[in-house]
Amino acid sequence: MPINRIPPEILALLPDYFDTYNYYEAYDDRDGDVIALTHVCRAWRVIFTTRPSLWTNLNCVDMHKTLVYLERSKPLSIKMSLHGENARLSHRPFFKIIPHAIERLKFLSVDPEHLREITPHLSHPAPLLEDLFIACIGETPRYNPMVASTLFNGDLTSLHTLQLECVTSELPWRNMINLTELTMVDVIQPSAKVFLDFFESAPHLREVELHSDSPTHGTQDERLVSLGSLTRMSIDGGRPSLLLDHLLIPVGADLEVEMDLPSPLRKNHAPRFLDNLSNLQNFTEIRLDNGFYQMTFSGPNGEVRMAPATSLSLVDGTRLMVDIFALLDTSKTEQLRVNDYKCSPSIPPHRLLLPMKRLRTIELYRCENPDAFVHVLDPSMSSSGATICPELEELIVYVGETLDIEKVIGMVAARALRGVKLKLVRISNQDKFDEVDVLELKKYVSHVEC
Repeated sequence: MPINRIPPEILALLPDYFDTYNYYEAYDDRDGDVIALTHVCRAWRVIFTTRPSLWTNLNCVDMHKTLVYLERSKPLSIKMSLHGENARLSHRPFFKIIPHAIERLKFLSVDPEHLREITPHLSHPAPLLEDLFIACIGETPRYNPMVASTLFNGDLTSLHTLQLECVTSELPWRNMINLTELTMVDVIQPSAKVFLDFFESAPHLREVELHSDSPTHGTQDERLVSLGSLTRMSIDGGRPSLLLDHLLIPVGADLEVEMDLPSPLRKNHAPRFLDNLSNLQNFTEIRLDNGFYQMTFSGPNGEVRMAPATSLSLVDGTRLMVDIFALLDTSKTEQLRVNDYKCSPSIPPHRLLLPMKRLRTIELYRCENPDAFVHVLDPSMSSSGATICPELEELIVYVGETLDIEKVIGMVAARALRGVKLKLVRISNQDKFDEVDVLELKKYVSHVEC
């Protein structure tokens, strides 16, 4: 057989590359496949039963099987999953093997429903533990059990990934020096102080997801905690102001926040947690999403996108955004995308554009009165003759309202006269363009698309 020409030491490696093992869904399939390999022939049985890495995944359902896996895995670290039917602890093999295996434990996934029962048996340190998942698979538990501070003797210094779901936790652990990922879902969360203490003990955190009610008490006046390694943070549920006001997020981090607008909305007043924006200056991207209310702010080389809430009038929604933008440093912003902007005399677009000295691209999508932007960009319309957005190169307009093409021609001509010629003008969804107007545009713009 051709497959028998493969050297045994190579054949033994192949299952590792087909290991699509999922602790939550595919345990039985993966387990059955590994066992099937040992039933092909005597030679294969010897090859695969002596390959320790194939026998490190335990579900602790059958005592004999569990002991066989522990023997075949030899000194390698083990992965244990206690979920669903696999977690019916009436079989009790878990309680018998864990004292002898806890020092080899690398991965543990357990249903919160069984947490109280097994916690006393997990009181010894697990020096190799890297991934701890206390998460629901299937039905949500009737109550949120407490994650005890005695878990693994309170020592989780080896942990890389921590996921808590449907539990109560005071995050009691300190010196989380190796932790890089934290996820909390439907957790009865502690105070802001407890969060900050935990973040301070985990300097290498890269990804944080908090899908629970944000803390509403335990403020820490003037306290700031740096998350210097953070690449992504996602927060939804409640108002995250108490956390964001105390966190220093590095340049380039991605922050996704479900925003809870003040109720009732106060005119000319930004959402609460945006009051303190000294910590929120240099993001590549910030998305604030309340289902219908989306804004994206920027830092160096980023973009600024905004869209008013449908529950507000367009004027009120736009005014709120302008007030928020006034708090931001947009002097280094290079790209601005604006959706459904409502222009009015009280909130002219020059308040948005004036600080954007490095802006290169403006994209307008279905904005009411796009001519207002054209007017602001035309230096001949300014009493001082100043050129707003002097580095602007591209104007892209997806027309919702009719755009006055003659005003566009006047604007690009005036900018070209002052040595700030546009490279691209693209106008879409206009009913029709006069060919003479298009040719006139091309005199002052390197590339025109109408």
